[in-house]
Amino acid sequence: MPPGNTQSEDSTRAHGGASGHAFSLKNILSGDHENIEHPTAPKEVLTSAGGWDEETGQENVAQGFCVECEDQPAQIFCEACEDNFCEVCFAAQHRKGTRKRHATRSLSGPEGKKAKTESQETKAVNGEAANGDAMHVDDAAAEDSDEELERAAGDASSSAKIDIVLSAQPAAGSSVGEWFVERSKYIPVRLTLEERKYLRLLEAALNVSEYTDKIDTIGFGLSKAKRIVHQIRELCAILSGLVLSADYKQGQELFQDRDFQSNEKFYQDIFELGRRHKIMNPDKMRSTYGKLVYILQDSQTPEVKDLLNFSCVKPIKTVYSVLEEHDALDLLREDLVVTATKEIYAEGRSRREIQRDIKAKERAIETLASKYARRGFSEEQVRQCLYSIGDNHAFLRTNRDPCDRMIAYLKQYFHPMHPQDSKSSLAIKNGKGGARLTHDHEKQYAYVLQSLTLWREILHDMFHLWTLAEQDLLNENVPYRLRDTGQGLNRVQAAPKTSRMMHAILNRAQRSVGSWVGSSVIHMGDHNVPNALMFIDKYSQVYRILLPICNTLSQIPRLAENPALRSYIDDEWGSSEGLIREILADFFRHGFDGSGAGNYFDAGSCIDGRLTSAWNWCSSLEKKRFFPIFLLTGFIGFDGEW
Repeated sequence: MPPGNTQSEDSTRAHGGASGHAFSLKNILSGDHENIEHPTAPKEVLTSAGGWDEETGQENVAQGFCVECEDQPAQIFCEACEDNFCEVCFAAQHRKGTRKRHATRSLSGPEGKKAKTESQETKAVNGEAANGDAMHVDDAAAEDSDEELERAAGDASSSAKIDIVLSAQPAAGSSVGEWFVERSKYIPVRLTLEERKYLRLLEAALNVSEYTDKIDTIGFGLSKAKRIVHQIRELCAILSGLVLSADYKQGQELFQDRDFQSNEKFYQDIFELGRRHKIMNPDKMRSTYGKLVYILQDSQTPEVKDLLNFSCVKPIKTVYSVLEEHDALDLLREDLVVTATKEIYAEGRSRREIQRDIKAKERAIETLASKYARRGFSEEQVRQCLYSIGDNHAFLRTNRDPCDRMIAYLKQYFHPMHPQDSKSSLAIKNGKGGARLTHDHEKQYAYVLQSLTLWREILHDMFHLWTLAEQDLLNENVPYRLRDTGQGLNRVQAAPKTSRMMHAILNRAQRSVGSWVGSSVIHMGDHNVPNALMFIDKYSQVYRILLPICNTLSQIPRLAENPALRSYIDDEWGSSEGLIREILADFFRHGFDGSGAGNYFDAGSCIDGRLTSAWNWCSSLEKKRFFPIFLLTGFIGFDGEW
């Protein structure tokens, strides 16, 4: 325990003195850890024969929240049921019979908004901790958290900064203004060679760890106290192994005196570079990143932080933070930075043009490096910052540009209001072909266009969203709870910052398309999307859906150059144009038809349901009559390398 924490020590002795099992780091890491009692755990929880279940510990619904899902703010009051519901749960519970005629009252007025705000503040300050107990937060911390959230809400709604971040990249030769300054706040710095060595060490440790298997379980005999003990033991085992692997002598000392605090900077650095690498490379660490985030999430709980006496979490190292530290932010206002960071691509260009661009980029990088290098900030560090911005452009080209290409295909092959024939019609009907929605051609065209536009806006600002998602996940003032969501046991946690940013992006997408078809509900912190990690994982997969389709469509003209394949295409589809149109029509119909959920009410036109429908289309691709064309163009799956 910390030297000055006498009150905690006294309470620990009071609880542990009688049994001789004080709740201390030494006793937790000893062989007799099964009998240790947590000082704040209620006696009935410790002695319960059935073990501790986070679901059963929740008896009262927080005021201002839906009585059904208990996670979403209440929006409707049913006067017959005398309960508050969110829109989704109310529709599900009152879909037929006499309930369909229940009188309701909206809670979205001033009184309802006030109650909702008060209930959210109550939940944030006195919310349930990860282990089911009330979480006590000091007033100062709560006020800081509220101020930070209000600041985020203000930025997300109307500030000029958010418009700068979401706007298009300046063209070469044009004035950059503050565009790179705002974008760089959320662009992680590329890893150095030395950092990559530690990254391999971290990945190896996470690969062999069974942390989530042991911790995220609700079963017989697993009390709250024992779960906390398991968390600390598993976390300490990982921390000890990392130090021992990096420095054998230092690791031996750690095993003897258990002084984890002396290695605080090492732990913060190695965990930060793992998070930074994942943000820049969403397709990497697919089996280990979730484990890393959950480990850090548990390390932020008060019980663990008090015993370890330090935090494993530090802010992500961004281009902005590095340049700000060395007083070199003016680098991002240089017009030359556009040339120094632009991505050079080869499609449809001569070798001479490519070489000219490469030389111009190298000259720009060297000019900026020599101009802004100074004592303590080498030319190589300047290059590293410029390369990191270039990595962001490469990310956008891979992840965002397929959305632009699909929008272009939609506008090229389909009329917004009047289809040429039945093959060109995008109309869908509920129950036909697995569809859950009924749209005529005009409405479905608008629905597809707005969905692709929304995905594009999300991916354009994915680094910003990822930063906010991590802040929500690792915020000690926003606790999680284990819950069976129907898709296994998940950590359900509110994500206020990510949600606010998503609403800002949604608002921008709605303004860009002019009108909105379907629901604008964003699921966050409920059984559909339990936490911000699940949200980020969903939208980082968009390019895995769209890129293979775009690549197949772009290679169909090349396939038609083969006489035998051209004959096959002409016999089946009439022409290459007819083939492309059929693939697009099928995807635009049944990739956006509300299907794919486990039950009728979890599917539909909500923001997340659109992506679920697209994945459902991907799973049925092999049954389509144009599937052989995908194979002929080199398609190996939506999870493959493209």
